[in-house]
Parts: sequence; structure tokens; C-alpha cells
Amino acid sequence: MSQDRYSRQQNFRPIGAAGQQALGDAHVLIVGAGALGSGNAETFARSGVGTITIIDRDYVEWSNLQRQSLYAEQDAIDQLPKAVAAANRLRQINSDITVHAHVMDCTALDLQILLKRNKVDLILDATDHFAIRYILNDVAYRYQIPWIYGACSGSYGAVCSFIPGTTPCLHCLMERMPIGSTSCDREGIIAPTVQMVVSMQSAEALKWLSRNRDQMSDRFTVFDLWSNTHQAIRLNGSAKRHACPTCGNDPSYPYLMHESAIQAEVLCGRTSVWVRYPRQEPLDLQAVAWHVEQLHADVKANPYLLQIHDGEYRLVIFQDGRALVHGTSEPLVAKKLYHRYVI
Repeated sequence: MSQDRYSRQQNFRPIGAAGQQALGDAHVLIVGAGALGSGNAETFARSGVGTITIIDRDYVEWSNLQRQSLYAEQDAIDQLPKAVAAANRLRQINSDITVHAHVMDCTALDLQILLKRNKVDLILDATDHFAIRYILNDVAYRYQIPWIYGACSGSYGAVCSFIPGTTPCLHCLMERMPIGSTSCDREGIIAPTVQMVVSMQSAEALKWLSRNRDQMSDRFTVFDLWSNTHQAIRLNGSAKRHACPTCGNDPSYPYLMHESAIQAEVLCGRTSVWVRYPRQEPLDLQAVAWHVEQLHADVKANPYLLQIHDGEYRLVIFQDGRALVHGTSEPLVAKKLYHRYVI
């Protein structure tokens, strides 16, 4: 490794040589490899964070290229899973770091298994789904791992650092899961919004990982780049609820107790449904492709997924048995299509 690689970063006095060493020893878990996940992952790779683990269930589409910085046109043409495409690019950026890619749902069970097997220093939220964020919040406080919330849509963005034992948690701030939250599929999004949230999240992450933890923000920060507004709400002690089931006096971690065994999930703002069936072993994609051909449906394949066209519907089936069904918002229709081709 060139001694000059991180020289400009080490010359920044708060980091220095000791902070750079701490970054090299750190392990960050990024949940989601879309706009926020890819932007943060690139920053961490270029900053020399030693181990990066990425979880994502989706694949690269053309609409991602406007703002998701790690991906190229060929990734969309090949329909590579985002976690795989991200890992490929990160290894090109920095061959000295370790990158783990997991093409899977982010369930409570999967997260706990991963955290029990690996020492993780920080969790970065790059999802667009509050159900997953509540799972992240529970798992972070149960295993005493800080996590950094990030959200963006349109020209609006929000960032907050949640530190077990120090700050109130997401459940303290939002006792009930928001309904009808904003979505870039409905509201659209401009790339500068993503870049602003990424900058704020990654700065907080670098503070924590380089042992500059007293410099971390204690505020829930929101902004709108189009209307030129900015607000930062301090998370003081009064925000913490002693009866909070996640970080209160007697935590029960409710979002870990009932595994989210949703069999069909309608995607917010999109005419698509995720279908997930628990499997003990990987799906034989070649066998499924052969079965699809016998049914005279169009099928395309790569090593990670199958794409099936059935009239107005398009199914994308992954090796772990998940399927993304485009063209319907009806879980029953999605399940019937899945049963036809997979089960």
C-alpha cells in the first residue's frame, strides 16, 4: 500500500495516524446499497475503513444510475444484485480493504446471526423502509452498536446518530411507525439531496470510527435544499422514554421478538410486490429456468437471478428464493405467479 494513500486524511489533525489506524481496524455494516448505501460505501472504501459489509435485496436498474454512484450502465444491463455490483466496484477502488456482499433481505434473524458471527463497530442505515429501521434500532441497542439514520426524498433529507447508552433511540422519538412516509419513487429525488445526506452520515461515521466521538452531533438534522431550510433538533435527556421497549429500563426489543415473516410485501410507490419464502438451501436457478421454458414463458438468467416475462408481469427471482414481481400491487397475484414458476 502506498504511504501517500491516506496522507491528506491523516494530515487532518483530528484523525492523524492514530485515527487512520482505527479506521483500518473498523468494520462497518451498511444496510441497503442504493443511493445512500453506495455513496457511503465509496467514502468508507476511499477513507480506508478496513471491513465493509453490505446487505441489499435488490438489483441495479437504469433509474438507479442518476444518483447511485457506484453503478455503471453495464450493471443495469446485467441486472447485477446491488450488493454484488457495489462490492465489485469497491474492490477496484481499494484492494487493501475487505468487502462482504450479502444478497438478501434484512430480517431481524439475519441481522442477529450476522452480528453474533462478526464484530461490527457501526451500522449505517441506507434503507428506505421504516420497518427495517425499527429492526435496526432494536438490534443496535440490544448489541450496543451505534447506528446512523439517513433518509432522503425530493430535496428533503434527514440524518441522526443513535448511540446506545448515550442517546434516546428511534423508538423514543417515534413511538409508532410512520404511515405513508415519503418515497423517491413517488416524490422523485435530486442527486444533491443524496450527496448531502451521504456527507453528513459519513462524517458522523468517520468521527465514531476514528475515536473522535465527542465531536458527534447530538441532533436530529433535517433540511430542504430546494427551499433552503435547515433545522437541527437537540436530542436531550427529556426525549428518552424510560418505558421505551428498546432502550428503556426494561427493554424487550419488540421488533426482534416477532420475526418479520412477511410473505408478500407491496413496495411503497411502485406497482411491485416482494415475495419471500423461507428456504433451507439455495434455489436451483437452472432448474427453475428449465421449468419456465416448459411453460413457454420468456426467461433470462445470470448467475444471481432469473427474469421471467409473463404478459404484463415481470418476475425477478433470486437464488435465496425471493422474488420481485413487477406489474401488480396485489400480494395474491404475486404469490400465484410465484407458485406457478417456482413452487
